[in-house]
Amino acid sequence: MYSVFRNLAIIMLTAKFFGLVARKCKAPQVVGEIIAGLLIGPCLLNLVHISDTISVFAEIGVVLLMFSTGLGTNLKELMRAGPIATLIACVGVAVPLVGGTLLYSVFYGFSAVGSPEFYRALFIGTIMTATSVSITVATLQELGHLKSFLGTTIVSAAVIDDVIGIVVLTCVLGASSGTGTGLGKVLFNTVLFFATAIGVGLIVHFAMKWLDKRNPHTQRITIVSMVFCFAMAYIAEEYFGIADITGAYIAGIVLCSMDDASYVERRVDISNYVVFAPVFFASIGLKTDISGLTPSILLFSVCFVIVALITKIIGCGLAAKICRFSWEDSLKVGVGMMTRGEVALIVAQKGLEVGVVDPVYFTAVILLIVVSSVATPLVLKLLFTKHPPKPHPSQAEA
Repeated sequence: MYSVFRNLAIIMLTAKFFGLVARKCKAPQVVGEIIAGLLIGPCLLNLVHISDTISVFAEIGVVLLMFSTGLGTNLKELMRAGPIATLIACVGVAVPLVGGTLLYSVFYGFSAVGSPEFYRALFIGTIMTATSVSITVATLQELGHLKSFLGTTIVSAAVIDDVIGIVVLTCVLGASSGTGTGLGKVLFNTVLFFATAIGVGLIVHFAMKWLDKRNPHTQRITIVSMVFCFAMAYIAEEYFGIADITGAYIAGIVLCSMDDASYVERRVDISNYVVFAPVFFASIGLKTDISGLTPSILLFSVCFVIVALITKIIGCGLAAKICRFSWEDSLKVGVGMMTRGEVALIVAQKGLEVGVVDPVYFTAVILLIVVSSVATPLVLKLLFTKHPPKPHPSQAEA
């Protein structure tokens, strides 16, 4: 049990050290923290292994990160970005789904629609649909563009992408098993969750505004806010099958208009910055193990990564262009949406449980997560430095 303290000490020390090195090299800190995980994990030095405790710390980190993002959201810009984000998410799911299916078919042969091999190919595409916004959020926050219209659009699209991804996963699993059961329930639960979130959100919103006026700038405001965050994360995952980070993000949005929203955001950021967030980003590297690679799997994994990144950029970027973003900002949207994380691992695990995907393909998923997690912050910083965001036409109209 006490080994967890040793592991946390190593993770926090190396993550912060490499984070500072990355900043000195003019790269986002999250890149250094992920590299730290690769260095101390099974991939290189083998000092620390992923464990249940480390996983819990990492999950708390990503939940608090999304809660903080919700707290810092401009509600008016979120309402304006909603329809745009929905279109970006839909196209951003469809293009990788087709791309992944074609990739598997090219490697292992095209099969008749409805055959087991066809569903294997379709499931590879399903894995590619997943988007993890946490890396992008941390990068945009560091660059100072998280609260912009462009940043709000990317975060909103990624959250909607998660919901669509759950529906796609259920469709594919139901069709591959020949039953088709569960899809109606998932759609119903998704609608019910957002209806519940609106109802509960209105009550909590007014209650917190009343509490905030009576106890401004006090610890109890922060404590009650975090209780609501964790409660929404639990309710979303446990009762509705929606990702916990979606529940945390919505909890932040519910509280973003109270007077002390920025105060709570700063307090949450302190604890997350010191402990939980570094553990989350380092855990991505810790999960990487390249010992089981063969030449054929390596080739497939490299192609898998290339197709997954390109299809997200093309799908989300073109959708953004249709929504009247400039070419530069459309590229930023595509790059911001190309990160993969725990959602891709969860999708792959579900496929493994029902026999639609083999364990050997986890190497490709891990490689995708690592490459996208390192490449996305670097490319985003380059794009934002060379091409600052331009006002969207809807902002001019407003």
